[in-house]
Amino acid sequence: MTENYLFTGFVFLMAACLMVPLVSRFKLGSVLGYLAAGVIIGPFGLGLIADPTQVMSFAEFGVVMMLFIIGLELEPAMLWKMRHNIVGLGGLQVALTSAAFTAIGIAMGFGWQVSLACGMALSLSSTALVVQMLQEKGLLQTNAGESSFAVLLFQDIAVILILIVMPLLGSDLGAAKPVAHESLLHGLPGWVHTLAVAGVIGAIVLGGRYVSGSLFKYIAKTNLREVFTATSLALVIGIALLMELVGISPALGAFIAGVVLATSDYKHTLETDIEPFKGLLLGLFFISVGMGINFPLFSQHPWALVGTVAALVVVKATIMLGLAHVFRLRGAPGVLFALALAHGGEFAFVLFQFAGGLQIITPEQSAFLTMVVALSMATMPFLMLFNDKFVQPRFMSLLPPRPFDTITNDGHPVIIAGYGRFGQIIGRFLSGQGVKITVLEKDPDQIDLLRQFGTRGYFGDASRLDVLKSAGAGQARLLIVAIENADKCLEIVRMAKKAFPKLQIMARARNRRHAYELHMAGVDYFRREAFDASLAMGREAMIRLGYNPATIDYKARQFRQHDERTLLESFAFYEQEPVLINFARQASEELKRILIEDIQIETPAKPAVVRKLHKGNKAKGAK
Repeated sequence: MTENYLFTGFVFLMAACLMVPLVSRFKLGSVLGYLAAGVIIGPFGLGLIADPTQVMSFAEFGVVMMLFIIGLELEPAMLWKMRHNIVGLGGLQVALTSAAFTAIGIAMGFGWQVSLACGMALSLSSTALVVQMLQEKGLLQTNAGESSFAVLLFQDIAVILILIVMPLLGSDLGAAKPVAHESLLHGLPGWVHTLAVAGVIGAIVLGGRYVSGSLFKYIAKTNLREVFTATSLALVIGIALLMELVGISPALGAFIAGVVLATSDYKHTLETDIEPFKGLLLGLFFISVGMGINFPLFSQHPWALVGTVAALVVVKATIMLGLAHVFRLRGAPGVLFALALAHGGEFAFVLFQFAGGLQIITPEQSAFLTMVVALSMATMPFLMLFNDKFVQPRFMSLLPPRPFDTITNDGHPVIIAGYGRFGQIIGRFLSGQGVKITVLEKDPDQIDLLRQFGTRGYFGDASRLDVLKSAGAGQARLLIVAIENADKCLEIVRMAKKAFPKLQIMARARNRRHAYELHMAGVDYFRREAFDASLAMGREAMIRLGYNPATIDYKARQFRQHDERTLLESFAFYEQEPVLINFARQASEELKRILIEDIQIETPAKPAVVRKLHKGNKAKGAK
């Protein structure tokens, strides 16, 4: 038995290690890599793993952990803020999609019970797949990402309602009905079940609010990281089991617990401890989905499967687009929202199996629909790639370019071109001394942010002569070019030097090569962007090692003077590589000689603790 577990674990890990990097190299996302790995090792591929259902029950715990971590990132106030999207957008999506697929099923000749059961299951999307994909692309915090998550959250809640409704659709109402979970409350009156569920959720909320802090504080005092990790995992597993015992989705219970603990002092530690397990189990879940893709069934009904998958994606995407328009999620975000949710979800596998046990659908129909959902999940990475390559650029090209601001020449003595990290420090320093500045910035978002803080700036391109003239370059005393792009910086310097010969120009240099090019362009002063910060950190490092601060200050000044002098000297033969290399070697030797002359760097003093231990050891030796 141990050998089987070891072999199974080895197969899963190797399949993921080989396929995920390969697929990610083509920017298709890790999910498709996991699905492909499952197809290869599954019973319809190489047959290395024979029964994917055994793995699925364990892998679904990855979804539980994912929702717990998502809950940790959503404080109750944030969740309340999203209530309209959760109830309104999510509720309408499930209702309209279920109704659409029910109507299609009835039109194709199926009974209304079968059509409604399948429609409700197909209305769901994959929380694990969507969240993982949006996180990888950095889109989860966008309007489209938040709206998608709100719909997914409502879908997870709706699973409970669907499980309640489905037994009412069974063909044999007197037969024993299977249950999705082994609920302790099964068979009890509905009001008892409702009170019990409310009590359990209340206990989770109260425990998370008032008990968890003391528990984690007690565990943290042990200073054993593995114990804290074990406690974190036990917390998630315990909540999932508790919710399952009362017939509620474990994933929903974990999400509620995460939201409750979102304000805890140990929030980030919990995230750090659980994140690796979540990633591995989610990967295992996607692999198990890939293993379940039944290729013999696909070969028997290829066109029926392809047509059903296409219909599923098109119908859901159309409904999502309409809802996005109603909820003012228009343009590119609306398309992203629609494509992200236009597939089936993992809960559909459970619901089809549940409906089969209720004799609502036949085993053949259950296998066919399970295959449709699995294939639709496999299309999602391609839909996102289509969105990135074709849809988003199309919408961006349709946006009218923002016109440059009309610049008022206020006669300010200083013009700063570029107001990023480098330019902001210069601008703040000059403004603090009462110097009037005119800011030119090509990034409209940066300008909008600048104005929020009360700084006057103009949206304009400093590489255009008319913009510089409007900014008052003809009367200004100083132009500071602080933009990051080295080529654009040179372009501005050359143009300004030619058009405004009396204007002094200072520029930001990316490196020594850029400094040389700026010098040749006639700039009056340049500064390498990382030189001062690097030298300051080197000085601080020497002081923290115990060297005398006054000595290190002197040596830092020597280093600066030598580096700046040799850089300017090297400009005379900068294009002659052999001469430059020889000069650099000589300059390096000269620098070493300078730094050890005049003032010797004394040996760093030993810290007080080290001196005390040293004395103690000598005393022991004397005894």
